[in-house]
Amino acid sequence: MRIGGLAIAVPFALVARPAGHLALTAWRDRDTRRHPAPGYLEDASRLDPVRVAEVVPIAAEPSAAERQLAALVERARREHRPIAIAGARHSMGGHTVYPDGIVLDMTPFREMSLDASTGLLHVQAGARWSEVLRFLNAKGLSVSVMQSNSSFTVGGTASVNAHGWQLDHAPFASTVESFRLLVADGHVVRCSRSENAELFSLALGGYGLFGVILDLDLRVVPNAAYRPETLVTPSDGYPALFAARTGPGSDVGMAYGRLSVARRGFLDEAILALFHRVPSPGPVRSGLEYPEAFGFARLVFRGSVGSEYGKELRWDAEKLFGRVWSARETSRNELLSEPAEVNENRVQDATDILHEYFVPRESFVAFVGRIREIVPRHQADLLNITIRDVREDPDTFLRYADRDVFGLVMLFNQARTERGERDMEALTRDLIESAVALGGRPYLPYRRHATAAQLAAAYPQAAEFFARKRRYDPDEVFQNAFYAQYGKVASADGGVPAGPGARARR
Repeated sequence: MRIGGLAIAVPFALVARPAGHLALTAWRDRDTRRHPAPGYLEDASRLDPVRVAEVVPIAAEPSAAERQLAALVERARREHRPIAIAGARHSMGGHTVYPDGIVLDMTPFREMSLDASTGLLHVQAGARWSEVLRFLNAKGLSVSVMQSNSSFTVGGTASVNAHGWQLDHAPFASTVESFRLLVADGHVVRCSRSENAELFSLALGGYGLFGVILDLDLRVVPNAAYRPETLVTPSDGYPALFAARTGPGSDVGMAYGRLSVARRGFLDEAILALFHRVPSPGPVRSGLEYPEAFGFARLVFRGSVGSEYGKELRWDAEKLFGRVWSARETSRNELLSEPAEVNENRVQDATDILHEYFVPRESFVAFVGRIREIVPRHQADLLNITIRDVREDPDTFLRYADRDVFGLVMLFNQARTERGERDMEALTRDLIESAVALGGRPYLPYRRHATAAQLAAAYPQAAEFFARKRRYDPDEVFQNAFYAQYGKVASADGGVPAGPGARARR
């Protein structure tokens, strides 16, 4: 009887603890967020509500939008009130707001069409990638490069020059054939690698500082069927395994890595997720609805916040269900269609903060070693590290990939308190210092915690980038909080650059 009771009790205990943990997570997973006060806007960090003068939605019709924008630019110059450009506002460093400025809401501007003669997608900058994927999916096509979630706008992706997890690809700019840009004098110019080429390189990854990207012509690819495969490796073996499984002759079309963030064996183990192309007799079309496992995956992820048991459970689940999922065929568009809301933080008193660091491939193991030492020292709640393959960027001026690099995307949970912000700033500066020492650099859409010296060391072209911004926009019509912090330091005389905001304060 004792043996029989033990045989029942052991599996029950194995199931009861994770079930209880997930049930408690579900009970706590309520949306307690409060909206900012009227007249204020905030970005995805939810840490810096900014009072703005007004929010102006762009007209949906192109010619009306151009007239509206020309008049808005003239008014901004006359009233000495800068314009900040916003889409889905998923950046975290004040890139879409300026205190007492005008915020241009691009989201109504979202039409798209496919040019049958060139095979290019013509898309307005306010379209979200979820809309683009539905449009292309019906035609058996897909996006060449986009970030891992579909909630963002095309214009936002262009402005930060996002990368994706499409294998063997430079960042998003590499897929742009041309775009139209409304510049600081209210005129519209076309930019490509042969026409206004300097503006092409500056505005892509230019954080909205060179004008309003109206619409883009993008290269697209066929939708494809994939067979997933999940491999587990010691983290110091990840670069060699990645090279061996994705090198010449490989049938892998997409890939990403993950590092274990559980305290036991912290960062010692990695997962490599591969997506092998499956031959298809015709165009691949697929449903883009959220999978039924969405709710379960969210609970497993949110259950890792502040819980070592939750982090171990998540890692075990990734290894187990990754292998189970490996038997399921999927499509490129299904993989790209996941919204950011899948794992978002809904709690009022805390927020999730993204970091990303790009390091040369040969520095990967050393940088993981630095993270292993820095994060526990700061007692930070690290929820996730995803590894991306990013190829050299030949197109943009403020490039983060000046060679082939690994991008390490890190997500932290942070208390929404002054202490929480101070601690995160100190952690971030230590991570930036380590990345730069190893030939890497931080990604700039996130919190403005880098010192001016760190920004200059990571991006030696930044001073010239800001100088060219002032050359193309001498009245500084287009501004944001990111530029206010770093553009001033990088000005030629070290002082506050002239502009509408500066004159308004005199």
